Amino acid sequence: MFLEQINKPNDIKNIDPENYMELAREIRRFLVKKVSKTGGHLASNLGVVELTMALHLCLDLPEDKIVWDVGHQSYVHKILTGRREDFDSLRQYGGLSGFPKHRENVTDAFNTGHATTSISAALGIAQANDIKGEEHTVVAVIGDGALTGGMAYEALNNAARRRKNLIIILNDNDMSISKNVGGMQIYLSNIRAGRPYNDVKDAVSIALAHIPKLGPKLIRNIKKTKSSLKQLIVPGMFFEDMGITYLGPVAGHNVQGLVKIINEAKGLDHPVVIHVCTKKGKGYGPAEADPGKFHGISPFDPKTGKTLAAKTGEDYTDIVSKTMVEVGARCENVAAVCAAMSDGTGLTRFMHRFPDRFFDVGIAEEHAVTFAAGLASGGLKPFVCIYSSFLQRSYDQILHDVCIQNLPVTFLIDRAGLVGNDGETHQGTFDISYLRTIPNMNIFAPKNGAELKAAIEFSIDFHSPLAIRYPKGGAYQGLSEFDEPIVYGKSEYIYREKEIAIIAVGSMVEKAMEVRKRLKEEGHNVTLVNARFVKPVDEEMVKEVAKYHSLIVTMEENVLTGGYGMAVLSVANKHIEQDCRILNIAIPNVYIEQGSRERQFKECGLDADTMVNKIKEACEGR
Repeated sequence: MFLEQINKPNDIKNIDPENYMELAREIRRFLVKKVSKTGGHLASNLGVVELTMALHLCLDLPEDKIVWDVGHQSYVHKILTGRREDFDSLRQYGGLSGFPKHRENVTDAFNTGHATTSISAALGIAQANDIKGEEHTVVAVIGDGALTGGMAYEALNNAARRRKNLIIILNDNDMSISKNVGGMQIYLSNIRAGRPYNDVKDAVSIALAHIPKLGPKLIRNIKKTKSSLKQLIVPGMFFEDMGITYLGPVAGHNVQGLVKIINEAKGLDHPVVIHVCTKKGKGYGPAEADPGKFHGISPFDPKTGKTLAAKTGEDYTDIVSKTMVEVGARCENVAAVCAAMSDGTGLTRFMHRFPDRFFDVGIAEEHAVTFAAGLASGGLKPFVCIYSSFLQRSYDQILHDVCIQNLPVTFLIDRAGLVGNDGETHQGTFDISYLRTIPNMNIFAPKNGAELKAAIEFSIDFHSPLAIRYPKGGAYQGLSEFDEPIVYGKSEYIYREKEIAIIAVGSMVEKAMEVRKRLKEEGHNVTLVNARFVKPVDEEMVKEVAKYHSLIVTMEENVLTGGYGMAVLSVANKHIEQDCRILNIAIPNVYIEQGSRERQFKECGLDADTMVNKIKEACEGR
């Protein structure tokens, strides 16, 4: 096997070119075999096999740098840099990350996990090289989907001022920017990438410049004519007009062709975009047929492509999906907004049922929020559905465009809390902390699936910003007998006793039930409160439990700093005079790496055993 000959960076250069196709096949077989066991991002990696091979053939790693946008397509890069033997641990606790991580390997030039960052990072690395006097090639690999994000354009605008080399690979796996119109594009790309064309162009300009009076005018007229012709026949004039050379479209599954054009691009003394057309899921039938399913997939049967774990019951996203259709049918002013994740956020049904009121703005969370603010100011009731980790990107828009105007935008925050195998870039562990700081923002955390549905219905007639946060995974079905109507700013007592009071936030109510059961078995009396509203805090409830309990325990699936527990402490310091201790149980103020959600809960001290022990120690005054 040729793949076994690659055990460290740059080993691929020892492979004979006539064996590149076989190596690509081996890599694809390896990916399917390993990801079928661990789960992960398969289709995107199958699509960049030849592109990654070509980059490794053209670059000297780690001196040269590759910055992968988002980074979920970096598996092939990891294989080619000596991490093949680690793939059984992919996305597992203590194992290989599913995203680039510099701490894991020096050839991972920059940590990524969110889209649209690569060009900015690559430009910064290139400028740092200039300042240090180093001549290394820097490449950003960005997908066509990421070019829906504004940050990419900010970076392109800045990169256009650069007068040294920077290579931007546009990995287009859906032909969303332009279509390959045949041989003319390849012909133009080959001519314009070559040094002879650029040398002639420079020589002509210099010669004309020496003609007295007429020279500058001739140059301007020739450039105008040339640009007009390019507008008709060259698809990359957007980049050209910014001052960035555009090459492509080029075939993304021809290693030697890619090597040729990358090497030619390295010779240019300014930024260049290479538009590479690839097929997502290439080489594996099920992934080619349904690349969306295989974008991020749980363990599956490699022969059939069917996932191994059968879904049991509804998850929170399913409930959002059904409820949004119901409220959309009742209320003609309801609109839904997402950022390139209609399936992931459960809005696909709403999209099909109410296409005129559904808006997928692409990977542009900042725009999504301000756009929704515009919808609200125009009289609609918008729901913005975004994962917690991605909503972080729109903090300013939430504050400036929604909350200052107190607009009735509802944020449905999926994947709030620990998310498992995607790791630190995707954890939704900060939303309570950053949203709590914003005046006019209100935050609700449902205890189960029924309460999530009730919260969405409550928000229809709520006339201020409201964030509803809920975790990844199956919806808790317990406590269905507790269905008190939602009252603004009020919590819900589930059990009323004395001694210990547990105030649990959203997803932690289920865990609090287990903790309470264990404490009761040991003779403790335990009150359990479903916080419901994280903001505003139910101050009357806090004062009441302080009066009748010697210990208050807060539980939340959010970092400790700035979280709900801190808010309860603030209320206690202001209003409570009697002797009552408060124990805050939350996620530590660290970045949580990949692993199962169960393992992450244990690592964070949010498993039942650890929480019971902490509470018992607090009761004993330790």
